[in-house]
Amino acid sequence: MIGNWLLWLSSAFVGALLALVVIGLLGMASFRKLVQWLLARFMKRLMSDFYAVNIWEMVTALTRTDPITTIENSLRAQSGAVIERPFGSPRKTLHFDGLVFSPAQLATFPRDEEEEVDISITIGPKAKKPLTLDIPIMAGGMGFGVAVSEKVKIAIAQGTAAVGTCTNTGEGPLLPEERENAKYVIVQYSSGHWSRDLEVLKQADAVEIHIGQGATVGTASMIPKEFIEGRASQMMGVEDEEVVIIPARHAEIERQQDLALLVDKLRRITGGVPIGVKICASAQLEADLEVAVKAKVDFISLDGSQAGTKGGAPILEDDFGLPTVFALSRAVHYLKKRGVKERITLLSGGGYSQPGQCLKALALGADGIYMGTALLWAMTHEQVTKSIPWEPPTQITYYSGSQKEQFDEKEAAKHLERFLVSYSEEMKLAIRALGKTSLEEVGPKDLVALDEWTSKVTQVPLVIKPNRAPEQP
Repeated sequence: MIGNWLLWLSSAFVGALLALVVIGLLGMASFRKLVQWLLARFMKRLMSDFYAVNIWEMVTALTRTDPITTIENSLRAQSGAVIERPFGSPRKTLHFDGLVFSPAQLATFPRDEEEEVDISITIGPKAKKPLTLDIPIMAGGMGFGVAVSEKVKIAIAQGTAAVGTCTNTGEGPLLPEERENAKYVIVQYSSGHWSRDLEVLKQADAVEIHIGQGATVGTASMIPKEFIEGRASQMMGVEDEEVVIIPARHAEIERQQDLALLVDKLRRITGGVPIGVKICASAQLEADLEVAVKAKVDFISLDGSQAGTKGGAPILEDDFGLPTVFALSRAVHYLKKRGVKERITLLSGGGYSQPGQCLKALALGADGIYMGTALLWAMTHEQVTKSIPWEPPTQITYYSGSQKEQFDEKEAAKHLERFLVSYSEEMKLAIRALGKTSLEEVGPKDLVALDEWTSKVTQVPLVIKPNRAPEQP
């Protein structure tokens, strides 16, 4: 009896399996025919309907006016207000692609792979308390509350501390956890009243007076109350404000001479840590730099127009400021001409996303590179899958993000550390390939320009011109 039941069950299973196979084969055959029929009808309409009723008009329209512009114009039509685009401008401008390094071969020998390479930098070498970092890459300013969440700030502090570099408070308040987890912190002195907290300033390893930045130039930031509620608004003392305003200008700087007074004041408060300014690059760059030189700053953070931000008006991101390679080249030339390049540290930011770009900028005369967007993407790494495809990945990093609680700061710190280590090791590899063992030895003579425009901008010789190397013993 039991044997009959087992035989019946096995027969039924095999029969059902065969039926499913047959149905699947029939379905595949039908599916192929259905797809072919639908595609044929679509192609027939595409190739025969007049333009007025043909979907192909979208292709020609979006070729004439690109998708970014089309969508942003729709957002303007919806809001009737200034729209804010994250991550800066998509516009392509001259960058570092027109430069290549000259590898050491026989005239100059490359260094052995086991030789140590020193890539440390010092910010404010003439300051009473200079800031020395193990690597030349730093985290750019990303403010707690005004931009990113508490977890993101902690992750940046931990990741940068692990490799011996610094984080930056941005225009938001300094989190106690950020100071606790960071090895070095640059406190940004913004035009917001919360940046004047003396106890916070005394915790700084350097102070950066925020004048402007590449993506928003020198305009005010206006943050609706609902985007900054909670701990950030309490720390900033703005709980009762409907719109939080970070003014376009510092109340303390009414005349150019006032910058020097503010620098001296901050130097006394902090006990002599490096004091610098952050500016975006304009056509009057040299005049702006002269004001900073006369104020006796210890460092200058110079933002190119490719810089990112949490959100900036497209007109400011796309149509204002000098691209990074122009800004850097002019700044280096002017500071050398004034004889202050060895005293004033030049930090460059704006559009850096590859180790080669960073090393080329350092070879041109930058003393350090600060990065924002690339670091944020490196930190989030696989965590973007918590948001996409239904939400943009910024929702797990922004202070106002709907998914910020899902952000794992320990994982983010680990990936940021690995990212910075990878960048550092690639640059060390490149320095050995130049036949050198320290970042200080790398300079413009290690570069050649591939086109006349890049050569003219950077004052690096064209590739067609021979570069005689010094004879080796």
